[in-house]
Amino acid sequence: MADSILSLHAITKVYGSGEQKVVALDNVTASFARGEFTAVVGPSGSGKTTLLNIIGCLDSPTSGTIAWEGSPMSSMTRAALAAYRREHVAFIFQTYNLIPVLDVVENVELPLIIAGARDKPALRRKVLDMLALVGLSDKAHRRPAELSGGQEQRVAIARALVKDPTIVLADEPTANLDSRTAHEIVMLMREINQKLGTTFLFSTHDPRMMEHARRVITLMDGRIAADEGRS
Repeated sequence: MADSILSLHAITKVYGSGEQKVVALDNVTASFARGEFTAVVGPSGSGKTTLLNIIGCLDSPTSGTIAWEGSPMSSMTRAALAAYRREHVAFIFQTYNLIPVLDVVENVELPLIIAGARDKPALRRKVLDMLALVGLSDKAHRRPAELSGGQEQRVAIARALVKDPTIVLADEPTANLDSRTAHEIVMLMREINQKLGTTFLFSTHDPRMMEHARRVITLMDGRIAADEGRS
């Protein structure tokens, strides 16, 4: 695949053993290019979340190889893997995972603080620019409990993007939203993908997200059943 940045070869993930053995992923091979907007679809238990977790190094495969920009992750040191997660990957979860005692600005700037950002004025400017991008400038000092579900998801998107990741992994990002808000979130993600060139890889059951994806990977029983590109 042109400009491939991430490749998976024969990835298998097994949980448990014996009668308790569950094969979550079974010989999955795929490559992902910079700037993709890709949906991973399939029924519950098909392996969607496991795939995202392995790509994000939240979990490790039982067998198979993953390469980032041509370098096998199995040969990376612990520090290199941590740098990969910190510098290249961001997550958006369906449950938002915002910290309730922090306001919107503080939630969004948290990844940069954890990464060691020390220039407070530059940090705040970047956060406010990101909030403007997701349409939340007027909610900067609200706490999560004062926001709607769609606004909380916009905060989660801003938090994911503030560190300029190469890949955003989104696990069912519209699952807890009403139809109108879900459509707004899909269009926001697509706009960011086009404007910033950020790669989005998201799992979904939502037909609206599938409709706007430029590539749809269908998983069935841990295997890729279909991999379709769209114009």
